[in-house]
Amino acid sequence: MSVSQYNEPAYGLPFRSYSIEQMMERDLDEVVSIEETTGLNRWGYDAYRRELFKNPNSVLLVARSFERDEQGRSILGFLAGWTVEDELHVNNLASHPEHRGRGVGLALMEAAVDEGMMRGAVFVLLEVRASNEVAQSLYRKLGFSFVGRRRDYYRLPTEDAFVMKLVIR
Repeated sequence: MSVSQYNEPAYGLPFRSYSIEQMMERDLDEVVSIEETTGLNRWGYDAYRRELFKNPNSVLLVARSFERDEQGRSILGFLAGWTVEDELHVNNLASHPEHRGRGVGLALMEAAVDEGMMRGAVFVLLEVRASNEVAQSLYRKLGFSFVGRRRDYYRLPTEDAFVMKLVIR
């Protein structure tokens, strides 16, 4: 499957009011704020910074609004992953709750898959909370399928993860 088939604007919008870009150090405060707002397992500022500067296999993307909001924020969502051998592993994907339904998660995933393909990945793996039906629906829309379950994978609250896979070559 080629992600290039998703070049049409997400959800029928005539244009996107944001771009997908490489994460920068200046983005980290907003990324961590989104992480905390959405209830992802906490990585925190230092972990993202280490990924930026010390892990050449990291895939770190942000959805950046063309305009800042009233609080001066411009990051609508982010994705953190790794390429390892022929795999792209998505560790974290989140969009700010105020900006959901605008195709942010879809656009981040498409860009990450494109990046993974350029780095030689032939498949994408991720874990998703068993209760997160919205995310599971997005992943299925992209062609992911369920391949396993990890018991008690998530904390706060403790919850199982579904493992999902997408073959991209």
